[in-house]
Amino acid sequence: MKIKFIGAAREVTGSKHLLVTDKGKKLLLDCGMFQGKGLETDAMNRNTMVEPSEIDSIILTHAHIDHSGLIPYFYKRGFRGSVICTTATRELCSIMLPDSGFIQENDTHWFNKKRSRQGLKPVEPIYTEKDARDCMELFITTEPNRRFYIDNNISVKFYNTGHMLGSACATIMIDENGTVTKIGYTGDIGRDSNYLLRPPAPFEQCDYLITESTYGDRLHKDKEGAEEELLHVIEDTCVRKKGKLIIPSFAIGRTQEIVYILNNFYNAGKLPRIPVYVDSPLAINATAIFKMHLDDFNKGVAEVLRYDDDPFGFNTLHYITDVAKSKALNESKEPCIIISASGMMEAGRVKHHLANSVDNPKNTVLAVGYCAPTTLGARIVAGEKDISIFGMPHHVNADVYSIDAFSGHGDYKEMAEYLKCQNPDKVKKVFIVHGEAKVQETYAKFLAKNNGYKDIMIPEPGETVKL
Repeated sequence: MKIKFIGAAREVTGSKHLLVTDKGKKLLLDCGMFQGKGLETDAMNRNTMVEPSEIDSIILTHAHIDHSGLIPYFYKRGFRGSVICTTATRELCSIMLPDSGFIQENDTHWFNKKRSRQGLKPVEPIYTEKDARDCMELFITTEPNRRFYIDNNISVKFYNTGHMLGSACATIMIDENGTVTKIGYTGDIGRDSNYLLRPPAPFEQCDYLITESTYGDRLHKDKEGAEEELLHVIEDTCVRKKGKLIIPSFAIGRTQEIVYILNNFYNAGKLPRIPVYVDSPLAINATAIFKMHLDDFNKGVAEVLRYDDDPFGFNTLHYITDVAKSKALNESKEPCIIISASGMMEAGRVKHHLANSVDNPKNTVLAVGYCAPTTLGARIVAGEKDISIFGMPHHVNADVYSIDAFSGHGDYKEMAEYLKCQNPDKVKKVFIVHGEAKVQETYAKFLAKNNGYKDIMIPEPGETVKL
């Protein structure tokens, strides 16, 4: 058996890991899109490193685009195998993937206008909204803690990781001529202190472990301190400066968490009486899906539901779907909070809000999640003052804050603690993926010292390893 690390090798996006059995069966662990590298990203996404039509199954850990976003492209290129995931992951993919296709079509339209003026040939989007809708026919769902048999020799079992709704660690069991090998793939690891979801669940002992490392060298602040900081930023921006607070947020997961926290502030009488806008059609559709899975939420949410039947709604909260109303927010001078996708500030309506807000010192930009190093979000958070949005120069006069305690990724201690469900003496090799190279090196040393793993590898992009 061999494994090839196609994506998220020494970087944080594009998760794709190809398992090839001795009998030639090809399983792809996640099928994520590379993000945040401009034109280079497009070329990386089109280079699949494997013929999509040869893939038998995609085992999908969760719905985030950097893990699921290339499934429609593989479908477009001939993939007709199965996509195996949890029910919530399928439901979220059914709105996220078409949204991704729509964005690509729109971006390509404007890009081709520019190419036309330069006398260049038009380019095609990686995939379309229709490709994304069509590929949903390949999805097969199974629930956590149940073993799903792909065939007589290969099966998969999911365990909740608390990273986002439906997210799971996948353990793949492969029988080759009577020899059974178990491979554990964590996907993205959540946190014990997630605002909405249950904490990560231990997974069965594996022979080989593939695990993420996004925050492999950082520790998060505590939840209470983060809530106080959020409330301070709201009061400082909207009450003292009478400006706008722009919160770029991932439409799935992070937006629902922030709304839930603001809902609790409102119920406690702490939230200033200012309008709060969620300006993201995708986030609104996702919130509807969240409401259908209240059983997946933690005890804290269950307690809130005893006296509040809608933890994602309060009187001053407004969900915006209409484009005209979204544009009107940019014209408005009233103090308000605008929560809009995308979290890395690379696409979506939030770019328009940033373009209309970052030059004004009365306003504030608050990052509440991870921003890959090359993204607009990372540059703004790092303190760059002169930036470009939609090709136009802007000078950042707005205040910029970052609260990483809201991240859906566990920090290095949380991830390592989660992996203590494994006996290190029985793990033949650990592969560290989904992280920046320097971060991975730090995390590998910590895992070796703290967890006792003896053989830890940080694979190169495209590297193949025989198991």
